[in-house]
Amino acid sequence: MDEERYQRGWEMLRRIDGEAGERVMAGLESIAPDLARYTIEFPFGDVYARPGLDLRSRELATVAALTALGHAQPQLKVHLHGALNVGCTREELVEVIIQMAVYAGFPAALNGMATAKEVFRERDARQKPEA
Repeated sequence: MDEERYQRGWEMLRRIDGEAGERVMAGLESIAPDLARYTIEFPFGDVYARPGLDLRSRELATVAALTALGHAQPQLKVHLHGALNVGCTREELVEVIIQMAVYAGFPAALNGMATAKEVFRERDARQKPEA
């Protein structure tokens, strides 16, 4: 069962985060391999794989939660990329972050928006053709 959870988790992580997720896990495995495995098995192998919400909805909820925390910019950055990878639009992500100003406060929303701006800039830079 654990190996099945792990494989399902890896597949889900790749669908959402692609190579970025693999890099995060590789960095974590070098210092805390058990935590890396738990991260793959539980959030991605169990929770993200559940029926009831599609990946877009799960990523929007995750972006909202990480924005509301106000101090999880590295994780928010990964999940903003993931949300875009599974079909969320920039406009939807901006609206979710603005919504968090009501419930988590302006500092959390401002931090979230700064992180979104960084993610959008990175993606735009990757899409520009080389000269």
